[in-house]
Amino acid sequence: MAKSGLGLDPGTTAACAVIKRAVELDSESRYPQALVCYQEGIDLLLQVLKGTKDDTKKYNLRKKISDYMDRAENIKKYLDQEKEDGKYHKQIKIEENATGFSYESLFQEYLNETVTEVWIEDPYIRQTHQLYNFLRFCEMLIKRPCKVTTIHLLTSLDKGSGKEEQRNGLEEIKESLRNHGVLLELEYSSSIHDREIRFNNGWMIKIGRGLDYFKKPQSRFSLGYCDFDLRPCHETTVDIFHNKHTKKI
Repeated sequence: MAKSGLGLDPGTTAACAVIKRAVELDSESRYPQALVCYQEGIDLLLQVLKGTKDDTKKYNLRKKISDYMDRAENIKKYLDQEKEDGKYHKQIKIEENATGFSYESLFQEYLNETVTEVWIEDPYIRQTHQLYNFLRFCEMLIKRPCKVTTIHLLTSLDKGSGKEEQRNGLEEIKESLRNHGVLLELEYSSSIHDREIRFNNGWMIKIGRGLDYFKKPQSRFSLGYCDFDLRPCHETTVDIFHNKHTKKI
């Protein structure tokens, strides 16, 4: 782009970098990431266009913006069809000690006003910190723009002395959710192994470690104790699918 008479001002340079990344992702068939970069790059180019007075540069910018918008629209249509056909798949790899992967950061783009029902399958909602993880997840569902009325949790019972504490903790969460107009349906299984979360808008997220992918904080007064975006993570993989026929537990 920069060699096509658009100049090398900071705005154009930033736009070129983002668009270049979009084209690379596009060529690798990484369409969801490419779409995000195309959209960001187009916005940057539009800002450059507003500050451009040279007619030749304006023409070149409009042409490139139009081309990138056409490509972004084609990718969007393709991804929408993939969702419709139940073939959509996106994978996120969380590296050891990585930060920035709070529940809000991971799930926010899949939560909207159409989400009214959520299913969670996770065998390890047992120990105190795992109960707090589940509580944090529920808090996110209450705060997000979605209008959740029912949460289904399928987990396994603690086999040791913590069974009573686990039951009591989940019952307390259930009562607290009821105060917010949300029903928590609890079910226990001794054979559950899968870890997945499903929303009734068709999104399904599978996390290798379930909700328990955060490392223990160094102390009660260390950064990341409250803000999970600052909490280091264990290495895990997140697989995201879309299926309009979301099954129930």
